[in-house]
Amino acid sequence: MCSLSEKAEQIKENQNNILEVIQVENLKKRYKNINALDGVSFSVKRGEIFGLLGPNGAGKTTIINILCTLSQSSSGVAYVNGYNVYSQSSSARKSIGLVFQETILDNHLTAEENLYLHAMLYGVPLKEYTRRKRELLKLCELWDKRKMKVETFSGGMKRRLELVRALIHWPQILFLDEPTIGLDPQTRKKIWDYIFTLRKKGNVTIFLTTQYLSEAENCDRIAILDHGAVVAIDNPENLKKMVGEDIIFFKTENNQLAEEEFHKKFPKYPIKLIGKELRVKVSNGDKFLPILVKSISPHIVSMELRRPTLEDVFLEITGRKIRENNNGIEEEIEEKFDLSSLFSFFSSSKKNNE
Repeated sequence: MCSLSEKAEQIKENQNNILEVIQVENLKKRYKNINALDGVSFSVKRGEIFGLLGPNGAGKTTIINILCTLSQSSSGVAYVNGYNVYSQSSSARKSIGLVFQETILDNHLTAEENLYLHAMLYGVPLKEYTRRKRELLKLCELWDKRKMKVETFSGGMKRRLELVRALIHWPQILFLDEPTIGLDPQTRKKIWDYIFTLRKKGNVTIFLTTQYLSEAENCDRIAILDHGAVVAIDNPENLKKMVGEDIIFFKTENNQLAEEEFHKKFPKYPIKLIGKELRVKVSNGDKFLPILVKSISPHIVSMELRRPTLEDVFLEITGRKIRENNNGIEEEIEEKFDLSSLFSFFSSSKKNNE
């Protein structure tokens, strides 16, 4: 087994590998006595939509901040587009676009002025900026709104403008931190339509964090994060095969008695109490349901049969639902960007282009 230094050398030797645009090995991030990241390793292929799935406090934003050079890990190595995010941070920044979890547009400027400022910071030639501005604003259905001040925009329009801004210098990798959080389902679908189009037209690698299981289904591969560690990584279908069978959730007036009766009558089927519901995995759920109803004496209050989902994968691996909060402390250590990091990010990009 390779040591960390040997692994770092291997990554360095392969930094121009066109297949892997992001390489991460044993990233750790510690806050006082808490491990925000605990030895995270993964790689992302060029042109892939790669998702980090996990609850608040799992370490998703911390990973994006490290890969975007807004924060440093306590240990480990990371390469973005072949550049070391620590020793070659300026070059790494030049090749990425970033949409933060929170809106950072200037509300007092027009949409067009926000884009112009960003393009100048990245040294985009005026002719190229003009072409890209028109192309991207039309793609995101904002061309007719380009002269309007951002303060008049809806939340969905602002999110779409942030996508345009992050792509105005046509980066090779687009980082999206909770890109559709707080948006209605219709707007979320539109955002994803734009993302698919961008990936297809420009072969842009998409790296995103999300809590939405429906969004995670859109990814080519998913890394599931829990307590700062990658607990599973694969494409959505293969992850769901980890659960395999049909799943029945049911709640009775006496779950303890129902569980005891189930163990006696169906010893070959696993049953588990999840919150206030009992979960059973069976091979033919539709046929087993009527048998279950007749076999349990406590009154059944609710019952649901479903095929395995990513939620079930998370349950299988961690023993809890993805939306359950662990505790206040863990949520507080989820790292956010600050203004000093943001100014450093853009000023470094400008300096690198002068």
